[in-house]
This record gives sequence, structure tokens and C-alpha cells, in this order.
Amino acid sequence: MTRQWPKSFADRVTEPLPGRREFLRLVREGGFRGKERPERELGEIPTVDEPLPQLTGGQSSLTWIGHASYLIRTGGRAILADPVWSEAIPGRIRRRTAPGLPWDDLPPIDAVVISHNHYDHLDAPTIRRLPRRTPILAPAALGSWFTRRGFTDVTELDWWEQHTVAGVGFEFVPAHHWTRRGLRDLNHTLWGGWIIQADGGPVIYHAGDSAYGHRFAEIGQRHHHIDVAMMPIGAYAPRWFMGSAHADPAQAVQASLDAHVQRMAWMHWGTFVLSQEPMAEPARLTRQAWAAAGRPAEDLWDLAIGETRVLSPATRS
Repeated sequence: MTRQWPKSFADRVTEPLPGRREFLRLVREGGFRGKERPERELGEIPTVDEPLPQLTGGQSSLTWIGHASYLIRTGGRAILADPVWSEAIPGRIRRRTAPGLPWDDLPPIDAVVISHNHYDHLDAPTIRRLPRRTPILAPAALGSWFTRRGFTDVTELDWWEQHTVAGVGFEFVPAHHWTRRGLRDLNHTLWGGWIIQADGGPVIYHAGDSAYGHRFAEIGQRHHHIDVAMMPIGAYAPRWFMGSAHADPAQAVQASLDAHVQRMAWMHWGTFVLSQEPMAEPARLTRQAWAAAGRPAEDLWDLAIGETRVLSPATRS
């Protein structure tokens, strides 16, 4: 039975989005590249070419594919979050770093989670490469995008709702963002992040795309300990334009504190030029903010694109 959703989720938007005046100012100031080319630091983006490690009993792992795309392995299952393998996304925005893992090297995928419908998170050419029986977990009102493309196992969730696939639990949690994919669908679908936990396994959090705000503390109130969170740290400049939708590195670190996160893995930088900050700046500022917050250096998972980090039962606390 198809669920009935409101026509708009505009009441969930935290702050007013940039309007015509802000767009005109952005154009006057050089657009999303500003006065200098952010990609001048492209050579400083860390990448590795390594095979996926084999996991032993009870281990989980995160592999950064690039941007917000992660391969998450937990409970013996493989999950893709916001998968984007395309060479470019609409708007003539081309990929600047290759996917960290070739598509053909992926294990069989047990589920796909999507945070929201923006093109850098929901990529049609990549989704078409998946078997149509792949379980898809999508935000409220986004399910029809998948069923129209032949997917047969699609679950839509509102904030705080839960679903289980192959023994892995998924909870859709709030974020400070917005949605649009066409000219007339502003905020017609929901946005958020995902809490993922296999039975007895670590609590894993993919935050999707988000500005900073009170909802991270709400997540922390419900989940008193998150073992590792994938937090967005890029696409934040200029702040007067991006602040309502994207956290900056210091805010991402604070969000991890608010959400009771032990380890933070970064994302949403180093792949596409979507804003004015230099491409490697998010990493530098995140390391600085993490140290300033007094967090242990080993708990910042500063992954290279293509790198895998493993979480063993003995290392959880």
C-alpha cells in the first residue's frame, strides 16, 4: 500500500534558503568558484588504491568511495550510502577524483540508503547499475523515483522510523537540509541521515547532508553512543550562502559531539567543486577543530578516498 505524504516538507526546513538576491550576489562574486579556482589544491586530496580487506567475526568496516558515497559492511552485509560513481553530475559538474573502489570490485549489495534527492547524492546512472531487486531505503515521498525505474523492494521512511533488511536495522534520522531535483519540486521529498546497526554490532551513522543545528543533539538523546559517524565537512563557502544547508568543519566536529559520536569519518569533500573553499581546506580545518575540541587523534577517521577502516568488537567502547 502506498503511503500518503504531505505535498511539501517545507515546514521541516530549519533556516530560510538563499533567494534571488543571494544568487545574484553569488554570481557577482564569481559563482561557486569565486575569484580563485578551488581545485588548485586537487593534488592534496588523499587517494589510495587498495583491495577491500577481508572481515573476520564481528568486524565492521567503512570504505570511502568519494564525496558522500560509502560502502558500509556490518553484520555480514554490504550497504551502499548515497552511491555516486558517475564521471559528472548535472550542471556540468565533473568529478575531480576517481571513485575509491571500482564498481566491479564491490561485493554483492544487500541494501542501499539514500539521504536525499540532490544530484550529488542520488545519481541516476549509478542507481541503474544495481539489480532491480536490491532493497532501497529512501526518504519520505522519494520511493516513486525508484519504483518508476523498476526497483521492487523500496521502503520510504519518515524521521525516526525504522526498518530491517537482512538482519540489519536502519533508522532514518533528521538533518538540516532541503530537497529539489527539478523546477517545481522544492521540498516535495524529505531529507535526513541513517543510523545503521546489525544485531550486536556497532552503531553507525551516515549523516547525509546537513547544516549545523539542534537535530544532532536530538539524535544524541536517542542514541547515547554512536561508534562511528560519517559527517559532511565540505561545500560550506561562502557561509552567507551555504550556511543554511552545509556545516563547516568546526560545526561538523561540534555536531559529532552533540550526537554522542566516538569516531568521526569525514565526507562531502574532495570529489566535486560545489563551493568556493579550496578543495583540501575542509581536511585541514577539520583536523584543527578536532584537536581544539580535545578529541583523540585516533578517533578522527581521516580517510583517503578508497581507504577502508575496520571496527573490531575489541575496539568499541
